[in-house]
Amino acid sequence: MINYLFTNPLLFIIYVSSLLVAITIHEFSHAWVADFLGDPTPRLDGRLKLNPLVHIDTMGMVFLLLLGFGWGKPVEFDPYNLKDPRRDAAWISIAGPSSNFILAIILAILLKLFIFFQLNILAIMGGFIFVPMIRINVMLGIFNLLPIEPMDGFKIVEGILPAEKAQEWHQLKKYGMIFLLALIIPFFGGRSMLDNILTPAINFVFSLLVPGGII
Repeated sequence: MINYLFTNPLLFIIYVSSLLVAITIHEFSHAWVADFLGDPTPRLDGRLKLNPLVHIDTMGMVFLLLLGFGWGKPVEFDPYNLKDPRRDAAWISIAGPSSNFILAIILAILLKLFIFFQLNILAIMGGFIFVPMIRINVMLGIFNLLPIEPMDGFKIVEGILPAEKAQEWHQLKKYGMIFLLALIIPFFGGRSMLDNILTPAINFVFSLLVPGGII
């Protein structure tokens, strides 16, 4: 992605803007669901805002720009304010990736409507702006579904497992960064295991939303 800064600065700006939108929607959704489920912590932390500045994690943004995957500033919540801490934590976690997929679907539908009704100018503009936004949201949604701490997928799995198994699963939390680093480090022909795992999934979902003829 960073190569666009030198080859196509306008496209680079669109990708950065798409990242800001995707991360903001993702983290805001975590905060909104936590607040809805009874925990005021995100509201008190100022996270119930559609303001990118309160949701961006600098390191996560750098990773996204350089490596194609990353994260936003985690939304803190107090499980003691939740009726069912384990189940509700899973709902809070799944809200982020779900919001990215929903936004990608909405943009894809709009783009297809522009094309269907032959709104050529909107279709061209939509193709130039929406396609990167769709890809970024799909990428962020899928990446955060990884069942590895600190990704959302870890808490989602913990929330759906039986109580006894969930306790065993929770013990893996302390190894999360080790697992994540092992996936990120390039091994296979200069590609990481994470790249080999996620790229096919991202391309598949992206192709469902944006057929080749639209790009």
